[in-house]
Amino acid sequence: MPANHTELTIAVIASGIDEEYQQSILRGIHRYAAQHHVNIAHFIAFGGILANPNYDQGEYNIFELPNFSLFDGVILLSNTFSGDLAEALYPRIRAAGIPAVSIDRELGDLYYIGIHNATAMEQITRHLIEKHGIRRLNYISGPETNTESIERFEAFKKVLLEHGIPVEPERIYQGTFRAKDGRRAIECFLKSELQFPEAIVCANDAMAISAVLTLAENGIRCPEDVLVSGFDNTYNAKNFAPALTTVERPLMQSGALACEMICRHAAGEQFERVTELNAVPIFSESCGCKPADTEDITVYKKRSYQLMENTQRDISRNNQMSCSLVECDSFEEYINTLKSFVLKTRCEEFYLCLNDSWHTRQLPQEGGYTGVLPVDSYISHGYSGRMLMPLAYYDGKFHKEQSFVSSQMLPRLRADSDKTRNMYFVPLHFRERCLGYFAIVNTDFPMASALFHSWSINISNTLENFRKILCLDEIVEELDKLYAIDSLTGIFNRNGFKRSAQVIFDDCIANHRTVMVMFADMDGLKMINDNYGHKAGDHAIRSIAAILQEACTNGEIACRFGGDEFFIFGADYDEEKAVKLRDRILRSLEICNRNSGRPYQLSVSMGACITVPPKDSTIFQLITIADNRMYEEKKKKNPSKYLKQPAKPVD
Repeated sequence: MPANHTELTIAVIASGIDEEYQQSILRGIHRYAAQHHVNIAHFIAFGGILANPNYDQGEYNIFELPNFSLFDGVILLSNTFSGDLAEALYPRIRAAGIPAVSIDRELGDLYYIGIHNATAMEQITRHLIEKHGIRRLNYISGPETNTESIERFEAFKKVLLEHGIPVEPERIYQGTFRAKDGRRAIECFLKSELQFPEAIVCANDAMAISAVLTLAENGIRCPEDVLVSGFDNTYNAKNFAPALTTVERPLMQSGALACEMICRHAAGEQFERVTELNAVPIFSESCGCKPADTEDITVYKKRSYQLMENTQRDISRNNQMSCSLVECDSFEEYINTLKSFVLKTRCEEFYLCLNDSWHTRQLPQEGGYTGVLPVDSYISHGYSGRMLMPLAYYDGKFHKEQSFVSSQMLPRLRADSDKTRNMYFVPLHFRERCLGYFAIVNTDFPMASALFHSWSINISNTLENFRKILCLDEIVEELDKLYAIDSLTGIFNRNGFKRSAQVIFDDCIANHRTVMVMFADMDGLKMINDNYGHKAGDHAIRSIAAILQEACTNGEIACRFGGDEFFIFGADYDEEKAVKLRDRILRSLEICNRNSGRPYQLSVSMGACITVPPKDSTIFQLITIADNRMYEEKKKKNPSKYLKQPAKPVD
């Protein structure tokens, strides 16, 4: 096997890296990777914490991100997420054609590293029965679909049956490997009509410690009144009082071995697909045995104080971060504020990657303004084709990258570096709404801080808060359009006209400038509606509006007054400019009639009023004058000329 694997980059898929089981395996991976110059890209979720399926969807969506074809191998901590997620990852890994190692759960034909779960659990259970004479045993299980959980439970039942002890369903509690299950199990056992157990066997340490604490709250002592055992020999189990009877697992060895297997495969070596490591039972205080060697009390005190100090520092930092980000008034301010908190993580690189539509309420519409409020469309599975990167930090500087294809995951995924890179890809979301993700590189923060997850939630929640502000602005803009824009033609309605023209009109009064109001009334709309239908009439109205709008080349304001009536307002006008405006309109009408292929002619009657408005005058007084002049022109026209030929109605 080559001594150096600088060119290798391995993906790691895991959930809940704030827990000791995951951290122990990852430390093994990191140790081997650092020794052999292998880069590690972690894709991490924190699922199952809030018991909220929508939130979990947002977390586990990060597993959709890795493009496995860009990696040299994959390590899956398969025991940290559901079997369904593992099964969904399997074909993608296989399609990439790269080696993969699954730890503690067999997955297809991937390399597998596990322990002898059954043997270790049998040893613990036999010890309680044979050494301590226990006959009433209850069991707190892990997930019913989890391979390790199943193996441990089957081993427990096997030993009971060997000793003629019945397996009573009411003595079994189905948990999820989380601490809360220990409390809930004890509460359930206390309500049971069965005689209380002499011993409680737990499928892991987290549930066992929680069970002991809940027993104590109810006046039941361990081990004096009931024996308790765990599984994993975590740091907390060793230093708990009483110290737990448990099983020592070679977790760091599992992580290091998984990384080694990828490297050996890349080097062309052949070896067994399945590796099972031994687990050793530790008999300690919680079953009444002699305590195992514990950490020196002085070292334990120092470590506990350091943990408390770091936690208080991180809580303060997170609170400050949340307050600072939520106060930002612009996205530019938000990014600049986030930069200061990125630097506090002491990372070497940081990348904020957002879906290109993260802040919008609708997918892009074709055909322009519709007069309909936007629909709340968002991504919940996967990521947008292109990702925005409003913030990037590397080489000691902040950079603003434009965008990149999401299948790259990161433009600098394989950046040249003299040392190995530990990359963490973390989801950004609000419930199931995917906002994007961030990547943080070469920092102890994700592993060392119990509040790293809270830090990432801060970014997600403040981004969502900012997104909602942007959406409210968008809604206000749309409502403003509904108030000011004519939905049929897309030009100003009467409200929009008054709001836009009034400021100019007032200035013209104050500075004695001339104004021009032209009233334009469409000719023959009734005939078009009667002969060709109202769809044709609407099309004719839209065509007239477009022609009038196009003719406004000098800052004039066009408006649909209602029905077939329009008017145009302009400042600093004279008769010559008004004639040119009229000519532009007539010329456009002529071109439209010649090219439209419609069986009717478009025509308008126009009248204009040009004046320096007196102090107490209004725009609508001038419109009345222009309207009267338009009417004089209309009376001179022959209505029959608007129809080119008879036709059947089209609607």
